[in-house]
Amino acid sequence: MRDWRCLSRGVSKQMSHDMRRMLRQQGPLLGLMGLMGMIFILQSLLGPLFYFPWMVVPVEVESSLANLLHGDAAAGDGRVMTTLLSYAFLHADLAHVAMNMLFFWIFGALLVELLGWRWMLMIFVVTAVAGAISHILMNRGDTVPMLGASGAVMGFEGAYLALAVRWTLPDPHVWPIARPIPPGHLALVALLGVGVDYFSIMAGSQCGTAYGAHVGGFTAGLLFAGLAAPRPRGRGVMRR
Repeated sequence: MRDWRCLSRGVSKQMSHDMRRMLRQQGPLLGLMGLMGMIFILQSLLGPLFYFPWMVVPVEVESSLANLLHGDAAAGDGRVMTTLLSYAFLHADLAHVAMNMLFFWIFGALLVELLGWRWMLMIFVVTAVAGAISHILMNRGDTVPMLGASGAVMGFEGAYLALAVRWTLPDPHVWPIARPIPPGHLALVALLGVGVDYFSIMAGSQCGTAYGAHVGGFTAGLLFAGLAAPRPRGRGVMRR
């Protein structure tokens, strides 16, 4: 009995240590996800008037950009341009936010482990904006608003794929996955995801999904991490 109690205490202590370490390392990512969760709650409580002004509307961005280029910008044009990032903090419903947060956590946590939280935040901003721009270019003059973090999620996936192609990466340990996953398997998930988006665009799918934002975010993450990211952290990391 005494040995069992000692073993139980040891396991509990190790789990507590691992959890504290994860919270310290992944704090900025968890904070970003928590912010999105709080915003979604406010969306549910306050309704469309609260979040509609912060969604990307292609025709509005085009008009505000034209005003800025011609020197006729007003305060409202500045707000419209901020929607190139603010849309990524908004979600349509519970299933939308839950699915995005699942993959946001998996690939975001991997980027934090490999590059650090500052690079994770840079990749988030760059790919969210790139996703919005790609969506606008593919939907010129459209009045339908767009929201969701999936462009940045695909950006994380593209960034991880770039790292996996350039470097031999350690097997990922992402809580709560029970055992390490070969990097190639996660890179394959990223490729399959963007493949579905690409073929949906080619097929002219009209299901209400912003495939252009997905492909734009993925491409930006792939290029940004492939060309600018430093050597990933971890044992056994070598250039291919």
